[in-house]
Amino acid sequence: MTTLTETTPAAPPRPSALSAFTAILWRDVFVTGKELWVFLAQTALQPLFMLFVFAKVLNAGGYVSEEYSLLLLPGIVALTAFLTALQTVSFPLIMEFSFTMEIEDRLLAPLPTWAVAVEKIALAMLRSAASVVLMYPIGFLVLGDVPWHSPGVPLMVVALLLGGWVGAAIGLTLGTMVPPSKISIVFALIMTPLMFTGATQYPWKSLDSMAWFQVVTLFNPLTYLSEAVRAASMPHVPHIAPWISLLALAGFGIAFTATGLRGFRRRAVT
Repeated sequence: MTTLTETTPAAPPRPSALSAFTAILWRDVFVTGKELWVFLAQTALQPLFMLFVFAKVLNAGGYVSEEYSLLLLPGIVALTAFLTALQTVSFPLIMEFSFTMEIEDRLLAPLPTWAVAVEKIALAMLRSAASVVLMYPIGFLVLGDVPWHSPGVPLMVVALLLGGWVGAAIGLTLGTMVPPSKISIVFALIMTPLMFTGATQYPWKSLDSMAWFQVVTLFNPLTYLSEAVRAASMPHVPHIAPWISLLALAGFGIAFTATGLRGFRRRAVT
């Protein structure tokens, strides 16, 4: 007499945290590719108009020189990289925590809670880097030339990566701390000062005659990114020492990442 024993099929292996992280990041990159025109509109439209008006229109009217047009481009590149990273995290996160509740699906992934937030920072840094690649052809088309200094490329790459990190970390902080009903007023209070005190339209050293404003701009992390990009592409223009800019960006990145992760955990747990 033969006895048949039933065996329960083994459960599929649980994906590792790294595999889950990579899968979520790839999904977000894929979605960005599927909505490429939205990404282009979000990242390129505002800097394109700023560059056109400040560099071409004012230059045609004789209000600014050709040199200022080239001086402006590194600042616009820094601004684009910074804001792209900030907006990539902040706006979607506010909606996911309030309206769509899409964040719940991500929190169910086999990942630590903090890793879900880090994935958003990683995506923002990738989109920030893509926006920089986009800005140089736009600058060439508008200006007919772009400032370039080959030995400064390593400095520029490091500065833009750090700047994207800081922008994403600030976006994470805002996205987890600002309620949806207050988002319009908070962004009005933050974005405008951030854009116009970040040394994007002028070198920081040119503010020597306005010492109080020069000090104010030092509290804006965008100042250090603009100065580092300008130092990398136009080293003959007086600028903040690059090591100071990189150190300041790293400090802002650590501080805002810690704040953002704390806020993310608080919102995710509740």
